[in-house]
Amino acid sequence: MEVTDRHVARIPPGNLRVPRAEFVAVWRAAEQLNQESGARGEPDWYAGAVAVTCRWLAATTVRRYNGRIHIAAAPVTRREVRAYEELIEAEALAADNLALRTPRLLTSRPGWCEGIRATLAWAWRHEGPPPLPVTVTSAHSSPT
Repeated sequence: MEVTDRHVARIPPGNLRVPRAEFVAVWRAAEQLNQESGARGEPDWYAGAVAVTCRWLAATTVRRYNGRIHIAAAPVTRREVRAYEELIEAEALAADNLALRTPRLLTSRPGWCEGIRATLAWAWRHEGPPPLPVTVTSAHSSPT
């Protein structure tokens, strides 16, 4: 998914507790890593998890494999509901326990649980570093 300026403009302000430009830089980096690993046929589950979590926090829509457009699903509960403050906190709590509730993800999707947890901890709770190393200037480097 290409993160456009239109996607960025539609991010609900209450959904982020980090600077928008920094969030966008992380989101774009995650989407790029996810796309590159998919093209190689070697999934980067961590980058994919960061991308999925950013999409949901941004309350964006995504095109499914069948061509239909849907609201981005929550990364843990998979609910197709627009992210808002109370729901984000509930999702962050669920992410804290995801590996315990679904331990098979640790081997079937290595990095998935960590990517979701790291993104929500950083973007929502403002705890820890960004889930991917980025420079904020890259937030505006991709065309709309």
